[in-house]
Amino acid sequence: MSQSLLSTDDVTGQRYDPEAIAQYYYRRPWIVIGRAISVAFLLGTFAIRLILDRWRDPQHKNKPKRATELRDILTQLGPTFIKVGQALSTRPDLIHPDFLDELIKLQDQLPPFDTKTAFAIIERELDRPVQEIYQDISPQPIAAASLGQVYRATLYSGEAVAVKVQRPHLLPVVTRDLFLMRWAAGWLAPWLPLNLGHDLSLIVDEFGGKLFEEIDYINEARNAERFATNFRDDPTVKVPDIYWRYTSHRVLTLEWINGFKLTDTESAKAAGIDPNEVIKIGVVSGLRQLLEFGFFHADPHPGNLFAMADGRMAYIDFGMMDQLEEETKETIAASIVHLINRDYYALAHDFNVLGFLTPDTDMTPIIPALERVLGNAIGESVGNFNFKTITDEFSALMYDYPFRVPAKFSLIIRSLVTQEGLALTLDPNFKIVEIAYPYVAQRLLKGESPAMRRRLLEVLFQDGKFHWARLENMLLIAQTDGQFDLLPTAQLGIQYLFSEEGQYLRNQILLALTENDRLHTEEVQRIWNLVKHEFEPNRLLHVAWNAFRDLSSEQVAAFVRPDSTQTPSAA
Repeated sequence: MSQSLLSTDDVTGQRYDPEAIAQYYYRRPWIVIGRAISVAFLLGTFAIRLILDRWRDPQHKNKPKRATELRDILTQLGPTFIKVGQALSTRPDLIHPDFLDELIKLQDQLPPFDTKTAFAIIERELDRPVQEIYQDISPQPIAAASLGQVYRATLYSGEAVAVKVQRPHLLPVVTRDLFLMRWAAGWLAPWLPLNLGHDLSLIVDEFGGKLFEEIDYINEARNAERFATNFRDDPTVKVPDIYWRYTSHRVLTLEWINGFKLTDTESAKAAGIDPNEVIKIGVVSGLRQLLEFGFFHADPHPGNLFAMADGRMAYIDFGMMDQLEEETKETIAASIVHLINRDYYALAHDFNVLGFLTPDTDMTPIIPALERVLGNAIGESVGNFNFKTITDEFSALMYDYPFRVPAKFSLIIRSLVTQEGLALTLDPNFKIVEIAYPYVAQRLLKGESPAMRRRLLEVLFQDGKFHWARLENMLLIAQTDGQFDLLPTAQLGIQYLFSEEGQYLRNQILLALTENDRLHTEEVQRIWNLVKHEFEPNRLLHVAWNAFRDLSSEQVAAFVRPDSTQTPSAA
């Protein structure tokens, strides 16, 4: 990172480089001294009040008051610290549960900056007068947030657009604050009321990297187009078009979305929009981002999601996005099923794979703790599952055990909690699992990839035994949304059974059917009763033909001559 980058307003799209930032400010200490004194005074006096509370208030009666004070201080300190507060609100491994609820309320709304300054930024970035770019533009911003503000305008070609303009001097402010945070992290960590569990500097770097991505509008525009490509075949999701000719690192021009904020239920209903359908679109599209594409919108707050009059849901603001690896997507899907099946041993292993626990963590005390906390959160039935309840219960667990939330999952948690909160606003009786678990069950049953088929086997087999009840439960739940077509899944299943990869499953099904020296006709009959209405003779013949026509003679022979030595690892 060059010196000129930090001494001007220009955002060049460079990645966050903590070492380069540190070198710059170490050579110019006068730039950060005043800010350091201001930050130290506000946070220092707050820390002193916390210490005094420990002496004078053993019952912690002042904690709600202190939590509110912390939120006010972060707001006063400006954009970087507001973003810190929002990030900390999703980090139960760092913040005591008493403070989480207040930080969740932290708003990123700030007073707008001067329109004359905003127009000057537009003209400098796009290298032409505002009047030549837009046929008309609102004289005042229609929305202002911590990093920028938005105007409504019309292009000379007639399209209505939103013009997003970044706050002046934002990059120097952000880099200065990140430098101070990282510098303070090195020696303040032992004194902070945080359950760190690992290097605090790493947390600052994770945060800084995402913040640098968010303040680069070219990056945001690319994210929007990638998101739109993922949902190109989904008629329920709308992504605004990007006008690249009028976009730069600090100015973003995109299609104007006519719709209603998801929290504006009265207007949505008056326009004939069904809130329940909007809820379903939001939850399913969120799950597709996590489990299919791996590329997900990490900031779905009410200002970023709109219900449109034609029934679609529109996403806007793609500054905060992240990407999941294939193994992570598969493990998330499996962990949801393990949670619902109350398989806490497998769930603890999932947490290890996902990075919530280090490989050397002793699982002995953690498994019963997971059962105690998450079992209570789920309740007596799957329908009682509430993600906010899970998060609250899990916060206490993470504060007592060596958990940490990887950076990606802090964004996922924020996304899921926010979406569930929006859904509950529209429907107080909403249960996220009623939509989420059928989707996950369908994904596993379809087994579209070898890894996903392996996850299905892990769910259906335990201790070498086939669990008929789990298959029955999964089929039942997959059918609850009324849209699951079992026949394509059956076709994939037949092809899989006759493949070399399916050899282990063939053997296990034969063993399951004759387990304990009896034919398990009762279990098979129950499953048949669940699915028989979907198997009309004509469709069933068509599926069978499609499944068998591509099978080689070797595959058919392999089916009738199973190899009992096959292991699940080949799946």
